[in-house]
Amino acid sequence: MKIRFLLFCMSLVIALCAAAPGLAAEVAQGKCISYDTNKKVIVMEEYDLKVTKENKFGTPTGKQSDYNVADAVIGVTPKPGDILRIAYDEKGKERIARRVMNVTKTDIMKK
Repeated sequence: MKIRFLLFCMSLVIALCAAAPGLAAEVAQGKCISYDTNKKVIVMEEYDLKVTKENKFGTPTGKQSDYNVADAVIGVTPKPGDILRIAYDEKGKERIARRVMNVTKTDIMKK
């Protein structure tokens, strides 16, 4: 009986570990170019990971991306010029946001 229970538990753990990577979202950070509340779309200029004193959130790449935020959890409402961090899933060529964090308004670097 104990062996069956242990085998069941091990199988469950292995199945959960195998499924975990599929649950992860992509993350992008950059400057908000526009936020259309009617269409529920944020346009953001993406930043890379090269942090410097001048660019403490990363270096602008010049690449602009659209994010569908219709079903996203949005903290502080973004405004053009704010630095955002967006967790999203890609469905085809569309980026569907899960969460939007306004880094400018909730700057964790200050703490």
